Amino acid sequence: MTIIYLIIIGAAAGFLATRMMKLETDIITTVVIGICGALIGGFIIRVILTVSGLLGGLIGAVLGSLLLIWIWKTFFRK
Repeated sequence: MTIIYLIIIGAAAGFLATRMMKLETDIITTVVIGICGALIGGFIIRVILTVSGLLGGLIGAVLGSLLLIWIWKTFFRK
């Protein structure tokens, strides 16, 4: 069940992050960005703010996805 939860939150976070950063990607890339962002953001949120629950996970996933997209745009896409 945890993997399904991660995919759903990752898809939502990836969608929000790619729209906020004005990045056009396919569905798989959006979900992967969201899942990676969820892992990064979830770790950051839990360690720094100790926020838990669905809303905390979504916020962390979006923040992590935004950070991941920013790093990718800044350092790898030129």
